[in-house]
Amino acid sequence: MLHKLGDLLLLVIGLLFTIPLIWVVISSLKEHATLSVIPLESFTWTNYIKVFSPDNMKSFLNSIYLSFGTMLLTVIIAALAAYPLSRFSLPFKNSFVYAMIFSTGLPMVALMVPVYEFYVSYGMINSLWSTILFMAATSLPFATWMMKGFIDAVPRELEESASVEGCSTFQALLRIVAPLVIPGASVVGIYTFVHAWGNFITPFILLQGDHLPAAVTIYQFFSQYTTDYSGLATFSIIYTLPVIILYAVMTKWLGGGFTLGGAVKG
Repeated sequence: MLHKLGDLLLLVIGLLFTIPLIWVVISSLKEHATLSVIPLESFTWTNYIKVFSPDNMKSFLNSIYLSFGTMLLTVIIAALAAYPLSRFSLPFKNSFVYAMIFSTGLPMVALMVPVYEFYVSYGMINSLWSTILFMAATSLPFATWMMKGFIDAVPRELEESASVEGCSTFQALLRIVAPLVIPGASVVGIYTFVHAWGNFITPFILLQGDHLPAAVTIYQFFSQYTTDYSGLATFSIIYTLPVIILYAVMTKWLGGGFTLGGAVKG
């Protein structure tokens, strides 16, 4: 009886998540959509043609540039920062890790006022690369903590064997550890990309005009009195595609799991 009730509860929760997705798809194919979920009597591709305007494509390219730049910079620096935290006996290492985790709970809004003043003072405002630097900095604490866990799973014996063969610490990281933590780096990369892709407050404050990403320009469909639900739904569908494509590309690493049991011979 309890098993059936649990299945029914999961079914209801699944429907609650599915209905908004169905509304988005249906509304994108309507000429004048409303908030009601009514089956299509006829559909049109006009909304997609409108959304694929030069201005919107520019904003999507800005989002891709920001997100990929943030992802690459974060993964590289997180790996370099996590390795000594995983391998070396550093003073106050545990305290540093706890402080790093604590920093992830700081509200972004509280940081933006001094960051904006800093960017204005040094002429870094309205620059995609400067924005990438800040977005990577805010992603680093959690990414480093995640990467440390993956590096911890790599047997130390592999690096000891490499050092006997004459490898330096950096060579061991590059040739031994890095290939084995590719699945973990993929997880960190996807997390960072999704976080940067949906980031609204940072680019809204630090960027202007043609440099605005899609997370900000999506608000063009809202006005004081009306909302273009058809355009909003269409824009939302296109907005999710890069994340789905990235996940599909990295599936071959994620699907393989993170198993290192055969890496060390007895």
